[in-house]
Amino acid sequence: MKVGFVSLGCSKNLVDTEMCIGLFQKENFEVINNAKEAEIIVINTCGFIQSAKEEAINCILEMAEQKKTGKCKYLIVMGCLVQRYKEELKKSIPEVDLFLSIDEYNDIWNKIANLINAKKSKNTLDYLDRVVSTGKTTAYLKIAEGCSNNCTYCAIPYIRGPYVSRKFENIIKEAKLLSKNGVKELIVIAQDTTKYGIDLYGKPRLPELLQELSKIQGLKWIRFLYSYPESITDELIQVVKNNDKICNYFDIPIQHYSDKVLKMMNRKSDGKSIEKVINKIRKEIPDVILRTTMIVGFPGETEDDFIQLSNFVKRAKFEKLGVFKYSKEDGTPASRIKATVHYKTKQRRFDEIMSIEQGISRGKLEEKIGKVYEAVVDGFSDNNKFICARSYMDIPNEDGTIFIKNNRKIKSGDFIKCKITAVRNYDLIGEIIDD
Repeated sequence: MKVGFVSLGCSKNLVDTEMCIGLFQKENFEVINNAKEAEIIVINTCGFIQSAKEEAINCILEMAEQKKTGKCKYLIVMGCLVQRYKEELKKSIPEVDLFLSIDEYNDIWNKIANLINAKKSKNTLDYLDRVVSTGKTTAYLKIAEGCSNNCTYCAIPYIRGPYVSRKFENIIKEAKLLSKNGVKELIVIAQDTTKYGIDLYGKPRLPELLQELSKIQGLKWIRFLYSYPESITDELIQVVKNNDKICNYFDIPIQHYSDKVLKMMNRKSDGKSIEKVINKIRKEIPDVILRTTMIVGFPGETEDDFIQLSNFVKRAKFEKLGVFKYSKEDGTPASRIKATVHYKTKQRRFDEIMSIEQGISRGKLEEKIGKVYEAVVDGFSDNNKFICARSYMDIPNEDGTIFIKNNRKIKSGDFIKCKITAVRNYDLIGEIIDD
């Protein structure tokens, strides 16, 4: 039977999807990209915030139509949304043949086999069997599951459970296999990478893990995402600074600057400590790229709190910045706070922060004009007229792109050198230069 997959949400969810693809292939099923031709459709959902839930529901309903008009015989839905709302989903969307919560992943194949009358086996989701879906060059490397930070607005601990690190040697084994299969860029991910190892080894081991990964032949770039400010140590900064394979890039989700709001969020940092670590990173690594995310409209956020945040954004000058309007999530402590912020106020604050960041981003990008960077080719656009590439400054599907006129024999996955010639919105224009 032919199987099609839809993966929604974050890169951590994508790794689960890739393992599920590998599981179906191991059971000798054919995986295809065209949902209209698939006899089995598997949707891996996100249930993090309201917009993600809506996207998941719409996708399920859209794929349910394939049971009426296409070749689909079985519709399977898994992931975070199912973990949170399985019983409600079963009642409201009967077109779905099987809902799989995260708690059921250990026995996932037998549950699927029962549905489609396939042979049962002991096979389950396995990192070493995953089929990378992000091209031949780039792959995500998940080093932990869940989260124990218990931020009051976040549902992740209720969905994915407490923070559980993978064994050090298993991560290295997977990374070596990915490199053997041609991967040159590893993106290390977890809900909080800086907490890696604390639960398993009694101490954080991210710096040590990055050093060990850098010893793997064939790997060219290593990144790590979602490093919480209170856990960014001098050791970690020095590892990034002194290791050529590790990109000078920190993704630091700070969420706010006001001490009052940070305390209400149950964040472990205050405004001054956040600013201190950012200044330290910039001092030690002058060409570092700093990315962050923030929340506006958190219950109880006053105009003074917001002004503190916006002034900090002006001072910190993040190269990359994303803003979320607070979303009330069922069962979280923040959902019980009565001092809510009006949706129009949320939108105004969102717009103000993004307006500030647009000016900062433009200035930062213009500083790159005339400089030469190594970049990886992700693909092509406009009927192959332009090469789409990224330097160390950008992560795929999140940050900007370098557009280069395609006048060479270039393939996806190639590493090239390019000179930046212009800026376009959040992207760069460049030209290939010879060594």
